[in-house]
Amino acid sequence: MKLLRSCEYNMDAACVELRYSDGNTLALDCIEVENLYGNSPAYRTELDYLIYNDPWPMQT
Repeated sequence: MKLLRSCEYNMDAACVELRYSDGNTLALDCIEVENLYGNSPAYRTELDYLIYNDPWPMQT
């Protein structure tokens, strides 16, 4: 079973990098995701809500 070891936002590449216990790395392009899902007013409203009102909790 692959376990998620770390998740970091890379500002230089505008992507989220996920690192798993088996050594694999997955990079999610945030701009591409936003372009795919933010192209209608309904989706844009939902994305804006998540950004400003319901952010993912930060781990310390």
